[in-house]
Amino acid sequence: MVEASQGPSRPKYDDEISLVDLATTFLKRRRVFYVVFVVVSLAGVAYALFAPERYEYVTLVKLAEKAGGEYLEEPATIIAELDSLWVPGLQAAYQAENGRYLPFKIEASNPENTGLVRIVSEASPSVEKLVESNHQQLIERLESDQQQALTTLRKSLEKQIKALGSTITMLEGGENTGEAIATAVEKQLSLESDLESLSPFEALVTSRQSGENAGPSRSLIVVLSVMLGLMGGIFMAFIAEFVGLVRDQLSGE
Repeated sequence: MVEASQGPSRPKYDDEISLVDLATTFLKRRRVFYVVFVVVSLAGVAYALFAPERYEYVTLVKLAEKAGGEYLEEPATIIAELDSLWVPGLQAAYQAENGRYLPFKIEASNPENTGLVRIVSEASPSVEKLVESNHQQLIERLESDQQQALTTLRKSLEKQIKALGSTITMLEGGENTGEAIATAVEKQLSLESDLESLSPFEALVTSRQSGENAGPSRSLIVVLSVMLGLMGGIFMAFIAEFVGLVRDQLSGE
């Protein structure tokens, strides 16, 4: 009788690694694991203990307004000027004077549906005065531009009001000018209301320090360093075993 053919047998590989092999290798190189784990963990703990705390320093300004709650310049325009022109100018000036970059960033934003501009820097208390100085320079630049625009608008409104006053005086001596006078008076009153509605630029807060540390918490740093030490230690243990096997094979040739 012809024996029924059996399916193809599963090939055997000499380089297959079992969990027992992995465990044996790890135990064999456990000293490498211990060294890496302890070094990385201690480094993380040291960083958590000695790293300086960082806080947010916030400056808040209110843009100048005209009648109807409109702004002389849109907040988005102001922020674009800060990000692309004024802040890079401060950074370049500091670098030219000190040969290094500012030790903090300056970021601007506009709280939604407001005419406020929020300027924020995250820095350590050791450079608090430098943060305040740079924020103050930005405030002065904003105030100067806003005041100039407000003055120009105020002069324009005053000129129009004066011109309408002259027109009304001239029309009062004519005939059938009642309707024209009423229109001119209405326009004059509207312009006077617009003039009174002008609201100047105002700095509400200057470089105020936040109450909480803005950097990562010390406990989080410790936990992450322990996890990194575990992964790094296991990885280096197997790398050490691999290097040892390669060295033994080269020595035996």
